[in-house]
Amino acid sequence: AMAAPGQNVAVVVHRAGDLRLENRPIPEPGPNEVLLRMHSVGICGSDVHYWQHGRIGDFVVKDPMVLGHEASGTVVKVGSGVTHLKPGDRVAIEPGVPREMDEFCKTGRYNLSPTIFFCATPPDDGNLCRYYKHSASYCYKLPDNVTFEEGALIEPLSVGIHACKRAGVTLGSKVFVSGSGPIGLVNVIVAKMMGAAVVVVTDLSASRLQKAKEVGADFTIQVKNETPQEVASKVESVLGCMPEITVECTGVQACIQAGIYATRSGGTLVLVGLGPEMVTVPIVNAAVREVDIRGIFRYCNTWPVAIALLASKRINVKPLVTHRFPLEKALEAFETTKRGEGVKVMLKCDPTDQNP
Repeated sequence: AMAAPGQNVAVVVHRAGDLRLENRPIPEPGPNEVLLRMHSVGICGSDVHYWQHGRIGDFVVKDPMVLGHEASGTVVKVGSGVTHLKPGDRVAIEPGVPREMDEFCKTGRYNLSPTIFFCATPPDDGNLCRYYKHSASYCYKLPDNVTFEEGALIEPLSVGIHACKRAGVTLGSKVFVSGSGPIGLVNVIVAKMMGAAVVVVTDLSASRLQKAKEVGADFTIQVKNETPQEVASKVESVLGCMPEITVECTGVQACIQAGIYATRSGGTLVLVGLGPEMVTVPIVNAAVREVDIRGIFRYCNTWPVAIALLASKRINVKPLVTHRFPLEKALEAFETTKRGEGVKVMLKCDPTDQNP
C-alpha cells in the first residue's frame, strides 16, 4: 500500500494478526499541542505483542489503533498556547501524558496516574505515522548533536534510567541484569553510567550477550537449561560475590526465581520484564534475607536526564539500532522484530530524510 507524500500513512493494528498501512487525516494541534512530522520510530516488543495477540493483559485492542511509542520528529505547527517550541524544532516524544492533575501527578509520579494517555496502549493511538500531534509539554527539544534515532531511543533508555534509580544503583554497585534484549541492554548502559563496578548479564542467545559486552557488560552467562539456583550460583561465581542489585528484564518465571536466589541478603530485586499475571516465586527466601522486591511501571521525569547524557556523549545508544526500514515497509520491519533478529528495528517515517 503506497500513499502520496502529502498523506498521513499510519501503521494500524485492527485485531490479532491484522496489521495494515493506512491513510489517516493529518491532525490539527489543539492550543497546548504541536503537530510533528515524524522521523524515527522504534519497534517495541509491546507493538509486536498487540499485533500478534490483540491485547496485553487488560489492555485489549477493540478499535483500530496506530502503533508506535519510541519516537522523534520535527515540529511543523504549534498550538496557540505553545511558547517553548517552534516549527523546525527537532524533538523527542515522551509517550505518556497525564490527563488530570491527580495525587500521582502532584507527587511527581505521573506514570502511575490511572487516566494517563499513553501512545499505542488501547485505546490511545501511537505515533508510527507520518504526522502526529502530541502535548507540547511532553515534547523535548533535541540538541543539534543528538540524532533523531537517539531521540527515539530515549524511550527504552528511560526504562533503564527509571529501573536503575528504583534499584538504587550507585558507585561500586555489583549488578546482575537478567535478559539481554533491548531493555536488558539499556539497563546495562545506565547501570554502568550510574557507577556500577561490575555488571553481569544472562540470556539464552549468544549474539544478544555479545551485544551486552559491546555496550559495557563485564561478564555474560549463556543459560541453557540450568535450574534457577544453578543460574544464581553461576552469577555469584563470575562476580566473586552475590550482586546487591538484580534487574530482571525477561518476566520469565524461572528468571524471577533466579533473581531472588542470586540477590545478596539486604539487596534489591527490580522486576522490569512482564510475563504471566501469576508467577510462583520463593518469596520466603527473599523475605527472610531482607531482599527488597520492587516493580517499575514505564518511567517518569527521565527525558531531560537522557537528553543531557546523550548531548554530553556520556552514553552511547547507537549500537542498539541494528535494522532500518522505510515506513512503507513496516510489515517487513515487524516480521523482522518478531523473528528476534538484531536488537532495535527503526522505522523511518520521513520519505525526504532517511538519515539516522
